[in-house]
Amino acid sequence: MENRQPRLHKNLIEAVIDSLETIFGKGFYADKVIERTLKSNPKWGSRDRAFIAESTYEIVRWWRYLWELYGKSPSLKRNELTRLFGLWWRLNGQELPEWHGFEAVQDIDIKSAKRSLPNDVGVQQSFPIWFDELANEDLGKDWPIIAQNLNLPAELIIRVNTLKTTRQELKTIFKKEGVETHNFSENEVGLIFKQRQNIFSNASFKSGLFEVQDGGSQLIAPFLRPEPGMKVIDACAGAGGKTLHLAALMQNKGSLIAMDVEERKLVELKRRAKRNGAHNIEIKHIEGSKTIKRLKDKADRLLLDVPCSGTGVIKRNPDTKWKIKPEDLEKVKGIQQDILNDYSTMLKSGGMMVYATCSILHSENEDQVKTFLAKREDFKLIEEKRVNPSKVSDGFYMALLQKA
Repeated sequence: MENRQPRLHKNLIEAVIDSLETIFGKGFYADKVIERTLKSNPKWGSRDRAFIAESTYEIVRWWRYLWELYGKSPSLKRNELTRLFGLWWRLNGQELPEWHGFEAVQDIDIKSAKRSLPNDVGVQQSFPIWFDELANEDLGKDWPIIAQNLNLPAELIIRVNTLKTTRQELKTIFKKEGVETHNFSENEVGLIFKQRQNIFSNASFKSGLFEVQDGGSQLIAPFLRPEPGMKVIDACAGAGGKTLHLAALMQNKGSLIAMDVEERKLVELKRRAKRNGAHNIEIKHIEGSKTIKRLKDKADRLLLDVPCSGTGVIKRNPDTKWKIKPEDLEKVKGIQQDILNDYSTMLKSGGMMVYATCSILHSENEDQVKTFLAKREDFKLIEEKRVNPSKVSDGFYMALLQKA
């Protein structure tokens, strides 16, 4: 919990309080709320904008911990949110100005309050009671370190688009621009930025030389073992981060079908593919079961990056902690099993598919694959990989299956 801005301004704190009211009071996603808040005042400079975004995200991240420290039940009353901000500010080792609203937290003995907190993961790492219990049961001894890593700030990592350049060439371009990067050690195409920055206005990005993509996410497309000339289907393509990676691995040769039930995401994929120079992508909107049936036994490779709880990407979306409910988890597990059963029909005999999630839970990962294999004797597990959250990665799971 770190803040880089030592001076406080009332209008900026008001913006943070407004954002918290909307995130927790109206259930809106934090990234959209912050984006809208920042657009509301174009006069804010980069430091002000960073202060609002970072403060909001960190208070959302540590929501339960802060209220436990304050010794009160969570409240959306404005005066209480102001005090919660004050407590968070002091927790960062900063001094509070003697403004009206901060009196109640001005004299709290932070060290003593921290010592009095229960020493369980749910409190110390700020997770809801039900989820802490579930994750403890699901992950056992791995849960404490996974919980801790889910609270680490996410690094800025990109994937070099090998259809247009190489990692070394792009590093050289960045160096000339005064931007420092170092190699992601797990592959030949990842670069990690030394400092966070807005790179979407960068000329290299506009030219399609790279895409922003988490380190763990970059491991999924190669796990499918695609080859140039193959017929590959990415059946839950979304906006296409992994589709574009597949296109690069296939060297633009062969056929790559990107499918999704959400048409608006495919529109974004089409735009990104053009920027990337990925020419072998065919986009198909899944309008119903007929779309799937028409592709029966057609794919050499099939990627099922299925909808999931999103618990592996909590470091990027900390409000997921508070938005997800037990019934959501049960619903998404049903969807995952349906996709495995229905979409796997698109795979040829001898073909391979990857089932992938951005979830940390065995119940969405290993258990789902076991359930599928118990019903389908024509499939076998070749390899599975779990990528736990770390400084350079979100949490992912991937399983490579082959059809007999």
